[in-house]
Amino acid sequence: MATISYLTRIEFEAGLAAKLPDFCAELGLARPLLVTDPGLTALGMTARIAGLFEASPPVFDDTPANPTEVAVMEALALYRQQGCDGILAVGGGSSLDLAKALRLLTVHEPPLKLYAAIEGGVARIKGPLPPMIAVPTTAGTGSEVGRGAVIVLADGRKLGILSPLLLPSLAVCDPELTYGLPPGLTAATGMDALAHCLETFMAPAVNPPAEAIALDGLLRGYGAIRTAVAEGENVQARWAMMMAAMEGAMAFQKGLGAVHALSHPLGALPGAPLHHGTLNAVLLPPVLRFNREAIGQKWQKLDSILGGAPDAMIAALNDDLGLPPGLAAMGVREDQFPALAAAAMKDHCHATNPRRATEADYLNLLKEAL
Repeated sequence: MATISYLTRIEFEAGLAAKLPDFCAELGLARPLLVTDPGLTALGMTARIAGLFEASPPVFDDTPANPTEVAVMEALALYRQQGCDGILAVGGGSSLDLAKALRLLTVHEPPLKLYAAIEGGVARIKGPLPPMIAVPTTAGTGSEVGRGAVIVLADGRKLGILSPLLLPSLAVCDPELTYGLPPGLTAATGMDALAHCLETFMAPAVNPPAEAIALDGLLRGYGAIRTAVAEGENVQARWAMMMAAMEGAMAFQKGLGAVHALSHPLGALPGAPLHHGTLNAVLLPPVLRFNREAIGQKWQKLDSILGGAPDAMIAALNDDLGLPPGLAAMGVREDQFPALAAAAMKDHCHATNPRRATEADYLNLLKEAL
């Protein structure tokens, strides 16, 4: 039996951000909390979005690079203090994931670990939830159409909170919002999108629609990412990357795999936060090699799309984009590997990798990626 479900309403067009007040009114959002991050505030985008409304909405812009339960609780306090009735989330995957966790806690009791997938939390998530509009400003996570939020919990674990109820009420995808994205961030977020397409295509669940969407996203993203990085205001490349990111997340309802099982605990390491998309890019070549024997003809399909052996082509792409050559260049130490491998075994993405990995396998993958 194959269980297939899609998804939420999506509005996709350049310039759509100007219509956000209309979309809020359509959903009955009279006083949304605008959830974003310090970078967008510094760039003036927060003020630009708030300025679209007759009465500026209250703003929470303290989203960390890897969203934390502490920040979610701070946002929740502001939401209640300001008498908000829903959420307008504007930003990258971190802001959108924080907003989903906030939305959950507006009608559920904390702590968030109660709702983590590996803690049996899916069944504890009930509706209805207040309206949420998701507006991505990067072309990477696709969180605007994803059913999950990945949060660093109070106990230090970076875990996924998953439920169809967490899907935003509306995704507003405006490629113009990505035009000012710096080349390095364009590369890192773009590789996150490609990782989603690749991993969900390889995942073993029976879901041909998801695989078709993943391959379309891979074709678009692989064909556009170099141009998007080199020419930040290239209209066609930015449109293609935002579509690829959205398609990657539409598809990964099917499941991800070992790349994400490892990148989640890596992203929770103390110290300077490691970018999720960059981690995925570095981990992809060894995981692709690891999965080859389990994916059969899918390897040849990826070979035909990428123009060569998938692991080699992704490694070459990483190099072309100026991404780090390995985990060591990102500050990861080999003595951290045992704890990371153990954490990967408990990640919700571990179960959907096409080749079942052991703790020893994860250690080897980390060493290959070093």
